[in-house]
Amino acid sequence: MYLNRSIEANVLQYLRPNKVLLILGPRRVGKTHLLRKVLAQLPQEKVLQLNGEDMATGEILKLRTVENYKRLLSNYTLLVIDEAQKIPEIGLILKLMVDEISGLKILVTGSSMFDLNNKLGEPLTGRKITLQLFSFAQQEYMQIENLVQTKSNLEERLIFGSYPELLHCISTKEKTNYLNELVSDYLLKDILTLDGLRNSSKMLDLLKLIAFQIGKEVSLEELGKQLGLSKNTVERYLDLLSKVFVVYKLSGFSRNLRSEVVKSARWYFYDNGIRNALIANFSTLSMRTDVGELWKNYCFSERLKHQHYQQIQASNYFWRTYQQQEIDWIEDRDGNLFGYELKWNSKKAVKPPKTWSNAYPNAQFAVITPDNYLDWIGA
Repeated sequence: MYLNRSIEANVLQYLRPNKVLLILGPRRVGKTHLLRKVLAQLPQEKVLQLNGEDMATGEILKLRTVENYKRLLSNYTLLVIDEAQKIPEIGLILKLMVDEISGLKILVTGSSMFDLNNKLGEPLTGRKITLQLFSFAQQEYMQIENLVQTKSNLEERLIFGSYPELLHCISTKEKTNYLNELVSDYLLKDILTLDGLRNSSKMLDLLKLIAFQIGKEVSLEELGKQLGLSKNTVERYLDLLSKVFVVYKLSGFSRNLRSEVVKSARWYFYDNGIRNALIANFSTLSMRTDVGELWKNYCFSERLKHQHYQQIQASNYFWRTYQQQEIDWIEDRDGNLFGYELKWNSKKAVKPPKTWSNAYPNAQFAVITPDNYLDWIGA
């Protein structure tokens, strides 16, 4: 089964001569399938496809001369490289190609923002366009679901997440096994190859601590004490985990109101299934005490997908005062503020905190519940 990805139109739009179009996203979210779908819509292009994990690709590209690349690409108009971060000096290679081979289009994918930003960043300044692919968004599931099915599948999304392969898993056991394999093979083997990391147990322990604290403010010093690591090491590990699309940080919002908390941060997972695999809990919602946390983590990740796919420019935060007034999610869009409180229980009436209303009288405020969340996430 292939669902049309929301990013497809953007890929076709931004694929331009003498530009590198970079598609970033974690492993197994469908980047290779997306490439196949896009290429099927470009029959006019003469395509050379390479795979960065194939040693032969590295050998072909190793000789970094204009003559070598012109020979390689003499009969092609489009170069496609999957898992490009595996190729040494890939940024310099692609820079030479886009600068010296007129009319060439380049499309590359990578599973690590860390690797590819390092390797593509400076050499390709002004020469690349970056798009991000996530696990399935609810707006993509709408191709195969009606509203009744979407509502009935919400619990499953909160527990198992939205990785594409889960569509082929029939039983709970299959889904559990798949996610456990994804954590052990991807998180522990792939991530630990980054930046010379050697201590897999510490990284796993850090992820578990974050998994138990989603939606709570995290102290790097406290995490370091629990793990026997320095604050700087914890900070570096979290930065790496964010750059390989496992977790992301939500910072505190403030416009210099003294009572606002700004120095701490909250961490969330890009996918609920990964989070639940880390804490080894795939119990139904009726058996859990963390339903509110799962609800927020799910909705926030879906909101990120919606923002990215619809190219909504927004800075995201949480807001809290030292007097414990708070709002779960703040968006700053061109200086306009939007506050959102997430509630699993639709019956609870919620008003914006008085301190917020007084400090930001022009800000909009809404409560997101299972009754109206589909509008907020663009489904």
